[in-house]
Amino acid sequence: MTILVLGGTGKTGRRVADRLTALDLPVRIGSRPLFDWQDRSTWPTALDGVTAVYLSYYPDLAFPGAYDDIKAFTELAVSTGVRRLVLLSGRGEPEAQASERTVQESGAEWTVVRCSWFMQNFSEGFLLEQAQEGVIALPAADVPEPFVDVEDIADVAAAALSQEGHAGKLYELTGPRLLTFAEVASELSEAAGRTISFVPVTPEEYVAGATAQGVPREEADAFAALFTGILDGRNAHVVDGVRQALGRPARDFAEYAAANAAAWQA
Repeated sequence: MTILVLGGTGKTGRRVADRLTALDLPVRIGSRPLFDWQDRSTWPTALDGVTAVYLSYYPDLAFPGAYDDIKAFTELAVSTGVRRLVLLSGRGEPEAQASERTVQESGAEWTVVRCSWFMQNFSEGFLLEQAQEGVIALPAADVPEPFVDVEDIADVAAAALSQEGHAGKLYELTGPRLLTFAEVASELSEAAGRTISFVPVTPEEYVAGATAQGVPREEADAFAALFTGILDGRNAHVVDGVRQALGRPARDFAEYAAANAAAWQA
């Protein structure tokens, strides 16, 4: 069983690939130049001989064009012999749930791993530089979010790809407690031994800051719209998807912060 891991060099994908490799399963990394979501001519070669796919979309399933890409890729994958699909989806995103339905109706064995905000966005993602500089600025209201550890996501996805018993399951993953971004900054400060603050900004201020750092305007606008949409309290509750899938509790933010404290230390 050859498993294609899309986004295999990203936050979730590389962890999924590492877990599958440790199980001595044949893994193909789906990243540029082998695979490119924006170049459909790369898809058939990436899928050649593949029977299972970890399906993650960059930059996000809520972005324009994502649904069409997921639909076309899923149809191609099933037609070429893929029997198992594990989709990384976004919690509270109607556009992502449209892609979920496409995978669920594909005829393949499917598992949906629907996730909230990644803890690792602060240590290896787009907020790392802000955290290192001591100020996290986002267009977010004062509402809590059940941040989830990417290690948990990878454990669930790898299990769904390599084990029986996960087909037809939708696992909604969160951490075990709710935290506002101000509380996150406080916990990062405690772990790092220095002050890290959270400053709410308007979408326009966020876009201006992101483009000044080199983010394309279209991408910055899309992220600002996504943040202001999902960070409105719709996800302000925890669920037990990690326990459902793995039989253990989800990792806590404090555990994550302690393990990654060096990322934010001066």
